[in-house]
Amino acid sequence: MDKKLIEEMIDLAIEQLNYSYTPYSGFKVGAALLTKEGKIYKGCNIENAAYTPTNCAERTAFFKAVSEGERAFQAICVVGGKDGILTEYAAPCGVCRQVMMEFCDPNTFQIILATSKDQYEIFTLKELLPLGFGPNNLN
Repeated sequence: MDKKLIEEMIDLAIEQLNYSYTPYSGFKVGAALLTKEGKIYKGCNIENAAYTPTNCAERTAFFKAVSEGERAFQAICVVGGKDGILTEYAAPCGVCRQVMMEFCDPNTFQIILATSKDQYEIFTLKELLPLGFGPNNLN
């Protein structure tokens, strides 16, 4: 993936920290999801006092995209930290990885974890979910 595109995704994910609703944990997360056609959907985490209805930034971005008809994705950038301060990588939780398995090829879908445009690593979904269960398991 082109470095300029990676940097744009990191900037958009960081921007989403401003919209994160985290009155309970204070842990803000932003995401930028890239479709195969090059469109980017953004998301932030949204907490709830009942905790269970809380939604992660990654799922927010996926659900926005899917609700608008998107079904093919190539990458997501995820950033996060306490009070929005990016000190270490914020990897997707298990539920978010499972949502990715529903819509993405685990061998090619890229997950960019970043703390800045200069500090990031890229993983495939398969690396972060090695024995994932997805639609192909039901064939």
